[in-house]
Amino acid sequence: MKFKLENTEETLDGEIVKSLGNNEFIVKTKGKEHHLRILNMTHEKIEFMLDNIYHVAKYVENSTSKITLVVDGVKITFNKRPDFDKIVYKNSGVESGVDSQVYLKSQIPGRIVSINVSVGDKVNKGDVVCVLESMKMQVSIKSHKDGVIKSLKIKQGAPVAKNDVLAEIE
Repeated sequence: MKFKLENTEETLDGEIVKSLGNNEFIVKTKGKEHHLRILNMTHEKIEFMLDNIYHVAKYVENSTSKITLVVDGVKITFNKRPDFDKIVYKNSGVESGVDSQVYLKSQIPGRIVSINVSVGDKVNKGDVVCVLESMKMQVSIKSHKDGVIKSLKIKQGAPVAKNDVLAEIE
């Protein structure tokens, strides 16, 4: 399973190598195996031992695409599907034809969960324009360039198909 730390380019590969029973596992990250023992798990936190060192991870936010934890007092956000975000961004219209300079398109079908901009708003490349739900995952659709929102072609709750124009950015 791949995880990406937010605001970094680092991707972490993690896998359970072996279940030892009684909430104990051998896990592998960055090519190295570790001994993991789950001590206590609730809806708000996990207490665990990793290589005989005690840790507490508290859930701050958990969605189908991201999880934010506070691990030993440090806030960490993991993107659970980093490759999916890259595919959506790459295919958002940036690299195809003349209209890609103006139109932000959806490359996946789904439903508009939220709209983060209004007509006339200034956006920078990478700013979230809207959030789309597809296959029970929420995907942030980001601006492919700096500009101003000339028009929005979407409404909250409305369905969108692949290649639908979501916004016009000049």
